[in-house]
Amino acid sequence: MSSQLYELHPIAKRSGRNDARTEGQHAREAIVQGLMMDTPLLVGGILRHAATVHGRTDIVARTVAGAVHRYTYRDAYARCRRLSAALRSLGVASGDRVGTLAWNTHHHFELFYGVPGIGAVLHTINPRLYDETITYIVNHAQDSWICIDAATLALAERLAPALPSVRGWIYMDPASDLPKTSLTNVHAYEALLAAASHEAEWPEFDERQAATICYTSGTTGAPKGVVYTHRSLVLAALLMSTADMIGVLRSGDSEAAMPIAPLFHANGWFMPFTAPMNGQKLVLPGRHFEAAALGELIDGEGVTAAAAVPTVWFGLADHWHGRGAGPASLRIALVAGSKAPRKLVDELAALGIPVGQVWGMTEVAGLRSTLPPGAATRPAEEQLVWRMRQGRIGYGTELRLLDDDGAELPWDGEAAGHLEARGPCVAAGYYKDAAPSTTGWLSTGDVARIFPDGSIDIVDRSKDVIKSGGEWISSVTVENAALDHPAVLQAAVIGVEHARWQERPLLLAVLRPGMETQTSADDILAHLRTRLASWWVPDAVSFVDELPMTATGKVRKAELRERYGRPPVADGAPAQRAALG
Repeated sequence: MSSQLYELHPIAKRSGRNDARTEGQHAREAIVQGLMMDTPLLVGGILRHAATVHGRTDIVARTVAGAVHRYTYRDAYARCRRLSAALRSLGVASGDRVGTLAWNTHHHFELFYGVPGIGAVLHTINPRLYDETITYIVNHAQDSWICIDAATLALAERLAPALPSVRGWIYMDPASDLPKTSLTNVHAYEALLAAASHEAEWPEFDERQAATICYTSGTTGAPKGVVYTHRSLVLAALLMSTADMIGVLRSGDSEAAMPIAPLFHANGWFMPFTAPMNGQKLVLPGRHFEAAALGELIDGEGVTAAAAVPTVWFGLADHWHGRGAGPASLRIALVAGSKAPRKLVDELAALGIPVGQVWGMTEVAGLRSTLPPGAATRPAEEQLVWRMRQGRIGYGTELRLLDDDGAELPWDGEAAGHLEARGPCVAAGYYKDAAPSTTGWLSTGDVARIFPDGSIDIVDRSKDVIKSGGEWISSVTVENAALDHPAVLQAAVIGVEHARWQERPLLLAVLRPGMETQTSADDILAHLRTRLASWWVPDAVSFVDELPMTATGKVRKAELRERYGRPPVADGAPAQRAALG
């Protein structure tokens, strides 16, 4: 930063003769260069703060084997710096990509700081993807090392021959021993830390340097790499800590935050950064996302806020209703990934757990909106209206709505359009790919409405909305209406070609166990006619054994459209049972 301080020149008083300089010129002369320190915003500073100010606060995590590991932010800070020293000893340098095939464990958490701390880039990879997709992602990112655990060892052994950029592997396990493996150049994580000669000092560097990479799901086309800078991650954590965001969590160890979203999905929804920044206890579920295991951890650790997709919350709600009570500590259920159905909001409310819907995406660093402060004290009817929306726009991200012709739409709560975003935590482009937009705005792929108070309602994904007779039908609205039927466990709605209407909705439903012989398509359609406009009611219902899901609990609708969307559905077509093989 320049140290020069420009002198302020008052605008000259007018005299009998004209001053040749204009007021605009005087104003330009009055510009002064600021003298604030320009210290970089780096991810390592978050954990350093936690270790210094909240050093005794716990991080609790399940291991891959299911055991509970407990230590403090002060302990984690020391281990992360020792990890940085170990990585340097392996030749990892600034800018190198270090991949992970791992779950929500304390080892994985440490990589979020130990890798970016030395200027390297953490690349979290979804191990549930197809082998071919993971191979593409690793080769595209050119990862130099990959960290694995017992759950992903076999996967790594299959992939290794097709990954020429990978120089070696780091096996993460509480023990220092290595398993028998066909992998070459494998190091035990704990042995590396034990052998490290010191705790590395994290240097200062440009805050715009890459810190992490997450790839989009690739449900339409090849996955794309979203590169987060240190600056964007720190700003996202700060913005998420404000009252309009997930600042519903109080600062300090009286709060316990639990990201049930996998850490490989958009940085675990950024809780690995917000929790230490605010001194909140961090609870990580390992690889055990079953309702009973999650419920045990929530009860045992006094979790006050947890974040998950609707399918996970449905499982937890069933678990708690089955035992007759919800957890005493949980103050809010943060729901993201897809819109929360009314049925889920009601089921959690019956357990005394309020829902806070949040909106975000891989390309937008941090959750951009949530329930506003004070909403929990408002009348029940008003609360429900809020809880069925995806919250209010938080500071730091601008949103706008466009129609199909690119004209901007009003925030009147009625006009639905294509949602676009911009801000310091929004992706400006993809790794080794073209920019997502040339207008300075990111097209989110969502169709939404925005209300005058800044609250948003996600109507559907642009690619999932059904265009019938020139009008839009929200697949999400139809799905939520179907889920209100007591026999329906899961639902997905897709558009199917129609000779007259262009597209008509088809409902694919998974029935609850034992309901297969008691429920017909006519039952479901009759139920929907009481909740939807007549032309929104699907032309047919297909009962399926399961729906194809992503690692984050979203339905793979592209796969459903490929299988079911091409043959036209005639009016009144009979329902069918199908199995997704």
